[in-house]
Amino acid sequence: MNCWRDPQRILITGASGGIGQALALCYAGPGRTLILHGRDTVKLDAVVRQCLARGASVQTLCFDLSQRSQLGAWQDELAMLGELDLVLVNAGVTGNIGPQAAGEPWPDIERLLDVNLYAAMATVSGVLPSMRTRGGGQIALVSSLSAWYGLPQTPAYCASKAGLKAYGEALRGWLAAESVAVNVVLPGFVATDMSARFPGPRPLLWAPERAARCIARGLARNRARISFPFPLNFGMWWLAVLPAGLSQRILQWLGFGR
Repeated sequence: MNCWRDPQRILITGASGGIGQALALCYAGPGRTLILHGRDTVKLDAVVRQCLARGASVQTLCFDLSQRSQLGAWQDELAMLGELDLVLVNAGVTGNIGPQAAGEPWPDIERLLDVNLYAAMATVSGVLPSMRTRGGGQIALVSSLSAWYGLPQTPAYCASKAGLKAYGEALRGWLAAESVAVNVVLPGFVATDMSARFPGPRPLLWAPERAARCIARGLARNRARISFPFPLNFGMWWLAVLPAGLSQRILQWLGFGR
């Protein structure tokens, strides 16, 4: 069942801003039902109004994904949604070592991992049983180009996105025989509030709308990895291939070192 050709019931986490909002508007249209998750109810309500104006049916889920102790309740809530054609696991937070390179406080690292990795995996666990029973569906995990090679300014963020990339690639191999597609999205710098907090250069910055269109095209083709923009994606891949010492010198030369 190739649900990715024309998904009708779509869940998007982190839909209250940035790439999540752009994806919601990209998919909004007559005949489609969007289930939008967000923690900021004011921003989420604004996205809902725009999606309704485009003819979509919309449901909302408000849940703080940083509360790892309550992820079981989140999974139960997802299980009650019924059949989903496409799940975009997009919610994420970022962090950095600070202007004086003092490092990331442990509570900040814990919260980041709770949202970017544990909650993402919990979301997959919540929606997957229904897809496997049905024999169809699609799950997209929004990672980052920094999953290829960690940037010195954001070690915990890079670690969480590398974990999500590996998780998605493993899921794709496991679930392909059951007609459940899994795709890993590897964006570069996108003009969002989260990206604006990155303490370094942001080359080849894309608008969220452009990123959403690129993701939607890649999902419609069931591409294993959806990475952009070129040539930044090509360069980040090379950093993972080259000797680590050389990669570190290249990053410093490009303005990403200390």
